[in-house]
Amino acid sequence: MSDTVYVETSVISYLTSRPSREVITAAHQQLTAEWWSGARASFRPVISQLVIEEASLGDPESARRRLEAVAGLPVLALSGTGRELARALVDELAVPPAAVADALHIAIAAENGVRYLLTWNCRHIANASARPLIEQVLRLRGYDAPVLCTPEELMER
Repeated sequence: MSDTVYVETSVISYLTSRPSREVITAAHQQLTAEWWSGARASFRPVISQLVIEEASLGDPESARRRLEAVAGLPVLALSGTGRELARALVDELAVPPAAVADALHIAIAAENGVRYLLTWNCRHIANASARPLIEQVLRLRGYDAPVLCTPEELMER
């Protein structure tokens, strides 16, 4: 069976947004499109209700494109345990208090045994300096941390 990958909202946003003139954003968009059209087939992508809620926000046409992109993907539930894990990530400063949604994405993926969490959020999620503490908080509670990575990092297997 293929490894499961939790696709966080930033990936969907890069996938569906208009091409950017900003060179780094444009590169992220291109890498995301390449992952989505190619490498994604090697995985079992999943999302959560939180991804759907975040994708629904903002410009109606942009929201429509985001929701269309994730239509049909399995949706993972957020349980009380997931909320407790997210709270622990925030309480132990693995994720800043202002980034509770990011902690929830990590907690949902961990609680459901997801192998990879795919994101372009390198500030609070796929952040090398935060990763050890995120992993420690989850491990102390009996959960394996998903590999927190960008589409670029998950291109080659």
